[in-house]
Amino acid sequence: MKKWVAGLSFVLATVLVLSACGKSDNANEQSAQPTPSASTPANTDAAAAGAVKEFTLNAKNFEFDTTEIKVSKGDTVKITLKNSQGNHAVKISGYDQEIKNGETISFVADKTGQFDFLCSIMCGAGHTKMTGKLIVE
Repeated sequence: MKKWVAGLSFVLATVLVLSACGKSDNANEQSAQPTPSASTPANTDAAAAGAVKEFTLNAKNFEFDTTEIKVSKGDTVKITLKNSQGNHAVKISGYDQEIKNGETISFVADKTGQFDFLCSIMCGAGHTKMTGKLIVE
């Protein structure tokens, strides 16, 4: 009975991991263009420091539709994650930010440099390809 339960558990775990992402042959790399925003941040100090830049990051089958996001130091960055295929989340190193499907995060880009972002939910064999860069100039 224990072998049967262990075997079933293994099969279920394998199915869950493989169904989180599918295979994609499209290796599109694009630079993100900010979505025009009529909103102003509640924090007037952030508004004085820089513009509000909004981005929607679409995640699917081992790729993000945007692999590069460019902003200026002092900008308020708003990123929304949409999963069109699979289950994904995004972690931005250097800014201690994580976005899950359907969520929007907002932060002030107060450090210059290149900051990697990656899928933070193990989603299958192509998981390591789900990366990009936040560039703060």
